[in-house]
Amino acid sequence: MKFPGKFSEQLLGDHLDHLSLSFLAEDLVVRRGGVGGNICYAMGELGGTPVLLGAVGSDFDDYRRWLEEHGVDCRGVRVSQKHQTARFTCTTDEVMAQLAFFYPGAMSEAREITLAEVCANDVELVLIGADDPEAMVAHTNECRELGIPFAADPSQQLARLDGESARALIDGATYLFTNEYEWGLLCEKTGLTEDRVREMVGTRITTLGAGGVEIIGSDGARVHVPVVPETAKVDPTGVGDGFRAGFLTAVSKGLGFERAAQLGSMVAVLVLESESTQDWTWDNHSAIERIKGAYGADAAAEISKVFYKAP
Repeated sequence: MKFPGKFSEQLLGDHLDHLSLSFLAEDLVVRRGGVGGNICYAMGELGGTPVLLGAVGSDFDDYRRWLEEHGVDCRGVRVSQKHQTARFTCTTDEVMAQLAFFYPGAMSEAREITLAEVCANDVELVLIGADDPEAMVAHTNECRELGIPFAADPSQQLARLDGESARALIDGATYLFTNEYEWGLLCEKTGLTEDRVREMVGTRITTLGAGGVEIIGSDGARVHVPVVPETAKVDPTGVGDGFRAGFLTAVSKGLGFERAAQLGSMVAVLVLESESTQDWTWDNHSAIERIKGAYGADAAAEISKVFYKAP
């Protein structure tokens, strides 16, 4: 929502212990989102076949139809009988100050889902992103038990995890995704050095915002990939989700890490240029042209072999 005023003008320092306020908003926009939904939507747009796993409420029907129409398999979605789907509500005033609330709702029931029931032997990789912390640990352990490769992507839940839990989430991961701040927080919470993390995970992928992305292999070799120049900065929400979707879809189709990061960066900029995390579509021709402009003809040619279809 948008509030046509300043929150600060409504807050009286001497009366905060009796706070009772109502703000008349002038606009309301409801957007689809969530880490899992965003990543699966993007993978579906790229022609992938993602399976969404998570817990939702009975209000999920419309969102389910949307995702399935965009190539997402929702067989791993658990519908709660008690709670509504998790949601984030935010009101922004005219100076971009925000009042926001997050309702976890049905998310807490994700711990009741078992991977064996959803995708026993027909899955390439499980991406364990931000979710109910207990569910994240349980699903990571289940991947190890079942021998399923997994990617660790604790992201904003790092703030809630203790060092032991954070260690448990990354140990043995094929990929470790973080942004630059999360990488520092992870090392601080776990007490792990960069070298020790490298021994624990296969490949570390650290996004650097406008600085691009750095890929560090288990042998310490580093690859840096710059961003695709944006045409506009509309909303940064979900940019990291878009990158992960592009990267993993490209790897699944046989591209190397550098090309995968370039495709991921292309998807990320499409999200950045959109009003919401799922308000964009993949256009082969324009995307390949932008990849060519950002990374050169060789990159465009390799990626187009996998993702480009002539009209």
